[in-house]
Formats: sequence, structure tokens, C-alpha cells
Amino acid sequence: MRLRHKAYVYMTCGSHLLVFSEPDFPEVGLQVPGGTLDPGESYLHGARREFEEETGLELASALHHLADEDFIFEEPHGPDLHRRRFFHTKVNLKPKTAWDHFEMSPNNGAAPILFRFFWLDLNSDMANKEELFYAGFYNQLHQLRRLI
Repeated sequence: MRLRHKAYVYMTCGSHLLVFSEPDFPEVGLQVPGGTLDPGESYLHGARREFEEETGLELASALHHLADEDFIFEEPHGPDLHRRRFFHTKVNLKPKTAWDHFEMSPNNGAAPILFRFFWLDLNSDMANKEELFYAGFYNQLHQLRRLI
């Protein structure tokens, strides 16, 4: 089993959470910005770098530790263990309402991936449907709701 270190950012503005979908891969559910750490990179630095690469935004606000989680992905070569660290940040104004951005350097070396960003109201029916979220990203929403 390969170990991969991952860092993610849950950005909120009031009761709204920044999420994205992948229009070219509609079967993949909602996600939050983040990804694989570079060798020797800290979780905090990796979270900031991944957020900026994936959103195209500069992350000026502080990041606060939200949770840690080990998540097993079944891959064709066998299972991968993703050791995840989640961070939370609050902004007073949404930097954009909705936008598309390409992830230009996916960690698997694939072609750029189109991400479609938008704000999800954490009190909406959609935010209560675990099946809409990809790979466990729903798991942190209960704790996140207590912080906003």
C-alpha cells in the first residue's frame, strides 16, 4: 500500500463553502481545493500551494487545522492510503461568485483538468447529500457547520 500525504482547504464565507466539480468527469462528486504534497513539503504549505494552483486565487487568509483523516483509495495497482489534513479558512467577501479554472499540473502527470468552482450553502438540501461529494469530502461538513 502506497502512502500519499494530502492537504485540503475548506474555505467559507458566512454559511457558504467553496467547492468544485469536474465538468469533463461528471461522475466525480463535489470536492474542495487541495491535493498531494510535494516531497518534504509541510501540510500547511501544501494546502496553500494546492489551493492557489487549483482555484487560481491567492490565499491571503490564515489556515486553521480542521481535522485529520486516513482514507483508503482502491487503485488498479492496489490500495493507496491517503493521509489527509484538512484546514479551514474564512473570508468576509467571496473573491468570485463562480468560475472555471484549469489544474495545469495534476499530480499524476495527466493533461490539465477543468474545475468549475461555486459556493455551496451549508444549510441547503444539496449540502446534506453525502452522495454528491467525492471520496469523503462530506465527512468534515458537520464539524465545519459548528465553526461558522
